[in-house]
Amino acid sequence: MTEEIFIGKDALGRWQTQLPHRALQKTVVLVDENTFRHCYPILKPYLPQDHHVVQVQSGEENKNLATCELVWRALTEQGLDRWSMVVNLGGGVLTDLGGFCASLYKRGIGFVNVPTTLLAQVDASVGGKTGIDFMGFKNHLGVFREPMAVLVNPDFLKTLDLRQMKSGYAEMIKHWLIMDADMFQEQRYIGMFTEDWTDLIRHSIDIKSRVVTADPLENGVRKILNFGHTIGHAVESFFLEKSGQQLLHGEAIAVGMLCEAWLSVQRNLLSQRELEQIETFVLSVYEKVILQEADLQAISTLCLHDKKNSGTTINCTLLQKIGEAVYDKPITLPEVQSALRYYHSL
Repeated sequence: MTEEIFIGKDALGRWQTQLPHRALQKTVVLVDENTFRHCYPILKPYLPQDHHVVQVQSGEENKNLATCELVWRALTEQGLDRWSMVVNLGGGVLTDLGGFCASLYKRGIGFVNVPTTLLAQVDASVGGKTGIDFMGFKNHLGVFREPMAVLVNPDFLKTLDLRQMKSGYAEMIKHWLIMDADMFQEQRYIGMFTEDWTDLIRHSIDIKSRVVTADPLENGVRKILNFGHTIGHAVESFFLEKSGQQLLHGEAIAVGMLCEAWLSVQRNLLSQRELEQIETFVLSVYEKVILQEADLQAISTLCLHDKKNSGTTINCTLLQKIGEAVYDKPITLPEVQSALRYYHSL
């Protein structure tokens, strides 16, 4: 697991006290245009005085090899060696890409994630997954490598709009659906009407940390974290190629969770009553994504590239009940299309 996760408004200060004990040669801070403007001024006082900023373009469409090359050139030009550090300041796109770049540069240098979106705070920064998109496939290239530390400061959430908050909230719903039925039942009446996110963030990080600690390389139980992602990633990848129609990660995962919950009912795992509770909750937070009948085959075919697959078998995580997930459940392309039609009918 990650060396240390600092959570709370004092996270940056607590991490700063650790820095003098590290023999670091150089520090590069990776930002995008948004985090440079809104978040870097918050982080700057806690950084080594002699650091360099590298800026990349925001957006999932820039999570690719071309951006990696830009980063690697900058690290090389700055003369970073294996005793240097990259600080990734941003959302899931930036922490995924920054971690990937640091992991490959000189066969791996240390990196710290400072997640600035709710999605990154509860999901992308924890668990040691790094990666980029390739040939239109989500996170097609990547490695497992833990950051030196994760600094989760809820104050960064003040820089977000509601759409970005909802994107992160989808991963929190997923955590409750796979491991905490009581929290799901409590939160479905509260939704986004939360004033202080600290405890909810800590709760989600705790769930993910426990699962990752039990299965760091996703050989077994860690696959439960992929609930909603087999179909959700396919939906996200499909719309990634549609100019002006791109979905945020959580918006696509909301679609995937409904589809995969419906499939769970078809397999006589989840009850119809539980499905209706999930439907009501998810649709109270997320607007419907418009799917055309002609889109369904293309989206379902993208499921064939899911990283959990075995050969041509699509392995999916389903719900046995709210709060309990089962993994490696084979599903077929016709079943995926039926699930998407169910979603379209809601």
